[in-house]
Amino acid sequence: MNSDSETLVRMANQIADFFKVQPGEDAVVGAASHIRAFWDPRMRKKMTEHLAAGGEGLNPLARAAVERVCKPVAAKSS
Repeated sequence: MNSDSETLVRMANQIADFFKVQPGEDAVVGAASHIRAFWDPRMRKKMTEHLAAGGEGLNPLARAAVERVCKPVAAKSS
């Protein structure tokens, strides 16, 4: 994992830790909403790449949130 990915993973985990006091699905929605609102497209793209590589280091809540926001673009078929 490179330093950019490490930083984003740490940030996603911190966001998830903040929202984990909310019940179940509300925590995932809150964390995902925060990432959608405050991460710029480059950060979301980098996290999408990190998820595609396995998502190492993300806690379960952070992973669920970033999977909602940082979806890989499906390859176009010819």
